[in-house]
Amino acid sequence: MLERPDAVLTLIPLLAVSGLAVRTLLAAPGVGTGLLTAPLAIAGYLAALALVFLELLAWPVAERIGGS
Repeated sequence: MLERPDAVLTLIPLLAVSGLAVRTLLAAPGVGTGLLTAPLAIAGYLAALALVFLELLAWPVAERIGGS
């Protein structure tokens, strides 16, 4: 069974690569669409960073600090 810390550690790199994967899929037909999808490359990294901050500030870490 996959526990929450394992799932979070698995999700971080998947989110980071997802922006690049979506950009690649959308930009494959031509150069013009590649230029339009350039901001998507950073979206995955921002989503991974948001997940890390959310985990640190909102859920398990905050509960452990507040409970002690």
